[in-house]
Amino acid sequence: MAALRKFPTPTSRAAALAAALIAAPLSALGADEHAGHARHPAVSAEPMAHGAMDHGEMGYGDEASDDMEMQHGQGGHGGMRMDHGTHGGTGHAQRPSAVSRPPNVPALTDADRAAAFPVLSAHAPHGRSLNSFLLFDKLEYQDADDGSALVWDAKGWIGGNVDRLWVRSEGERTNGRTERAEFQALWGHAIGPWWDLVGGLRQDFKPGSPQTWGGFGIQGMPFYGLETEVTAYLGEGGQSSLRLEGDYSLLLTNRLILQPTTEINLYGRNDRERGVGSGLGDIEAGLRLRYEFTRQFAPYLGVTWNRLYGESGDLARAKGEDDEENRFVAGIRLWF
Repeated sequence: MAALRKFPTPTSRAAALAAALIAAPLSALGADEHAGHARHPAVSAEPMAHGAMDHGEMGYGDEASDDMEMQHGQGGHGGMRMDHGTHGGTGHAQRPSAVSRPPNVPALTDADRAAAFPVLSAHAPHGRSLNSFLLFDKLEYQDADDGSALVWDAKGWIGGNVDRLWVRSEGERTNGRTERAEFQALWGHAIGPWWDLVGGLRQDFKPGSPQTWGGFGIQGMPFYGLETEVTAYLGEGGQSSLRLEGDYSLLLTNRLILQPTTEINLYGRNDRERGVGSGLGDIEAGLRLRYEFTRQFAPYLGVTWNRLYGESGDLARAKGEDDEENRFVAGIRLWF
């Protein structure tokens, strides 16, 4: 009996195809292992397009990209050099990378580096440069009981960062007559970033006859916004006094600033000619609200309160004057 001819079924065809696909790479792998070289089974023998690679996923830096660009075209696989030795038996081939620099950006030069990082001169915080500053903290009209008054309070300096010549002046003219006026010239030496020791001369022109004082003190900022001055004076005839001044700048906005001020004067002995008595002589407190059109120019409105104490108050009352007074003020704050 003749043997029956068997026709392949769909199931047998699929099994044969799978076996062929598995056997082909295994036979190639066996041949390579016999030669001592492990080849990646998924590497195509066709050249890889240079522009088709996703360099953003490779994670190579500029140096690695430059190195692979130099090696491009060496070795097999269509001109692409593959370093299989670095992967061992992991079966992952290293993908090549192109230079990551954008095509329209020129290469960095020494001139570019010099422009970006210029040579800086050494910083000299205590240099010998000469600078100056002048501030009219008060230049104002006051509505006094005896009439209108013009009041000023100015200070300034010229010098370096450590040693400076400080000048101070304050006074008052009421109804065209000078009631008080003084000028100080003090040498200042910095003892810290925010503190100066000062010493020099003070000249009083009014009230009474002119009088000269020697002065010594300290000035500075205990914290930001608070400026203080403490100065002791020794005058002609053995008279002595101590003056304490302070003002604080409170920023309500970047341009609107509220400034409270205080000045206290104490004296060592009575001086009837000038209307001062021993002990606490007077306290002047003020509150001014200014608007800074610029830092150098700021008009303001405010009020002041003055009070005489002890022997000074008694001397004022003996002359028929008040020992306490409130005033409305309007002025301009300037600095240069």
